[in-house]
Amino acid sequence: MEENYAEYLLKKTTQDYNLIAEQFSRARDKIWREMRFLFDGYLLEGEKVLDLGCGNGRFYELFQKKNVDYIGVDSSEKLIEIAKKRYPKGRFQVANALNLPFPNNFFDKVYVIAVFHHIPSQEFRLQFLREIKRVLKKEGLLILTVWNLWQKIRTGKLIFKFAFKKIFGGSKLDFKDILMKWEGLENCYFHCFMMGELAGLIKIAGFKIKRSGEILVGSEKARKEKWPNSNFYIIAEK
Repeated sequence: MEENYAEYLLKKTTQDYNLIAEQFSRARDKIWREMRFLFDGYLLEGEKVLDLGCGNGRFYELFQKKNVDYIGVDSSEKLIEIAKKRYPKGRFQVANALNLPFPNNFFDKVYVIAVFHHIPSQEFRLQFLREIKRVLKKEGLLILTVWNLWQKIRTGKLIFKFAFKKIFGGSKLDFKDILMKWEGLENCYFHCFMMGELAGLIKIAGFKIKRSGEILVGSEKARKEKWPNSNFYIIAEK
């Protein structure tokens, strides 16, 4: 993908989240119990933790229960405003994930929950991961999840549609990229990761993978359906 187009997609994603901040925040008020192990099983009291792409701060309470030194950042000014109103004691700020405003070896853990699939181009994805590695302490952990967009009929069709367009020169996107209508907005960008690709990128960025897998989220009924809400997760060490 050309760098100029990738930069455009990054800016558009931030603008999209600013436009839908209120409705997005209302729809994501609760914490999926299936994902709690990522917090309960790894956070240690007193650690310095970055919530990268914190959105409306919905995971803040889980961090506070562990009494960690928490900082939440997001590129969306509107979502950060909401997070500050909801949790006035929290530390939230607007930041660019490709150029984090923190020193080297600063955090014990960095959480990246449902963010990475919005980062266009392999170059920017590697820059994103290497910036996380820079701010992590030695043996610090990256805890990352992405949506498994291959599981849905709608997104599966879009993956093949845009791949076909790419082959015949009709798309500036990379393979496994899609643009779709989402939360009422047109042409929202997503990269559709497969687990092998995700793990490979994290290794290229210099991390050691400690654990990985799939998380099915939602109600019991939803998880028994043919197309459940599926997320890939990776826990990796600097």
